[in-house]
Amino acid sequence: MNEHRAPEEQRLLDEQYMGLALEEARAAGAMGEVPIGAVVVHEPIDRGTRRPLAEPRVIARAHNRRETDRDPAGHAEFLAMKEAARVLDAWRLADCTVYVTLEPCIMCAGLMHQSRVARCVYGAPDQKAGAVGTLYDIHADGRLNHQFQATAGVREGECVELLQEFFRARRKK
Repeated sequence: MNEHRAPEEQRLLDEQYMGLALEEARAAGAMGEVPIGAVVVHEPIDRGTRRPLAEPRVIARAHNRRETDRDPAGHAEFLAMKEAARVLDAWRLADCTVYVTLEPCIMCAGLMHQSRVARCVYGAPDQKAGAVGTLYDIHADGRLNHQFQATAGVREGECVELLQEFFRARRKK
């Protein structure tokens, strides 16, 4: 989060970017994948003044592809972060925020730690595997060499409903 941005302005931006993640989640659901979507937003920051050097921009979008690709790492945020690294031609995503419709699991939170993301914003908490506040606090673990900010509950109702709808329909089959 840019500390020079007013909280209300940041909230509106978070909701806008989560809307893009929701679009990705719907695309996943249409493919028969669990409807989870993610986007990565890059906002370069001057390290000295902590002021933005450029406007934020979406550099990667992805949705779940575990079933399609038969890939255990085919999580939306994992795929989006890999694409962001390719776009930036760097493994460090220090000036990036990852928006994802469901709280990241241990693997994805670990990748956020390893890639040095600045922030993760998620919609729905994950009671079974959430690693950014629900079951684990990987983002804030002081034993690790990098911590990142986390914002939970952005457009939570929509994110939860999308998942519930998907699993309700599957149970009916």
